[in-house]
Amino acid sequence: MAHTLKFGIIGTGAIAGQHAAAIRESKNSELVAVCSSTPVRAEQAKHKFGVSTYFEINQFLAHPELDVVCICTASGHHMEVVIKAAQAGKHVLVEKPIEINLSRAGEMIKACHENEVKLGVVFQNRFNEGYLKLKAAVEKGELGKLLMGNAYIKWFRDEAYYQSSHWKGTLKGDGGGAFINQGIHTIDLLLDIMGDVKDIYGQVKTALYDIEGEDLGTALINFKNGAMGNITAGTSLYPGYPERLEVYGTKGSVILEAGKVVAWNVKGQEQKAVKEESKESSGAADPMAIGHRLHLLQIEDMISAILENKEPLVSGEKACKSLAVIRGIYESSNKGIKVKV
Repeated sequence: MAHTLKFGIIGTGAIAGQHAAAIRESKNSELVAVCSSTPVRAEQAKHKFGVSTYFEINQFLAHPELDVVCICTASGHHMEVVIKAAQAGKHVLVEKPIEINLSRAGEMIKACHENEVKLGVVFQNRFNEGYLKLKAAVEKGELGKLLMGNAYIKWFRDEAYYQSSHWKGTLKGDGGGAFINQGIHTIDLLLDIMGDVKDIYGQVKTALYDIEGEDLGTALINFKNGAMGNITAGTSLYPGYPERLEVYGTKGSVILEAGKVVAWNVKGQEQKAVKEESKESSGAADPMAIGHRLHLLQIEDMISAILENKEPLVSGEKACKSLAVIRGIYESSNKGIKVKV
């Protein structure tokens, strides 16, 4: 790919730095502009990123070189900026979750289809080597028929984390708490391996912090393929432990922690825990510990999708699957009943 795509970023909070680092490291992309929410923040961003800065989105989208826009705003503010970007003819890569509910996500997908631009959603853990090894084994049938899949996100965030931003932990800005913000990455991987969900029974609560969203919860899942599973998510679980993905089949099981294979027990293969060095760190106690290497791989996937006119690895439609499950968990907890997804 010889063509260089020009990127812009909307939103200049912490995650924008990961996008900027990934864009600059890729050989086929260049960061040319950022857009913040106020003149003061835009001026701060100018010094931080060293590119053209804006605080008015229409002026930002009028930048003459802009090809692709990364959306790094609050989760509940994705829809409006994605629609504007799509109408301006810009391809869009939006941070997870795609939005806070399926209705708003659907409007984003519709706008991108109507304006013939690509829509990708950041689930960078899809590019992790340990996860790809697990997925390949499942697709080859090495684990046999799937029986159970579990996702555990037992993380910790201190009170300062929620106080650092006006939208974190709110229903309007975050859409909830531990499931939709922190847990969604591992839930996305679980669904990508296990397939579609039939129904859910979930329970969430706010146990430690004065926030609108949940900081603790669990859910029992029935998958359409007959397998079962459970999900536990929390940000009140001190000191925070690496996220864990477990997949069990009739021929064996594999367990990942923080994207690293820690157990690989498959019939006919060597029975031992796999010791390997992971290139990533968990966000169990520090949301910025993850680094930008996997973001780089997702940026490059987005570039390939645009230049080769194909779907990004995680399209808007695919990103809706984890959102639908999480909204189902919230609905189930609210009503006290099992709900269909």
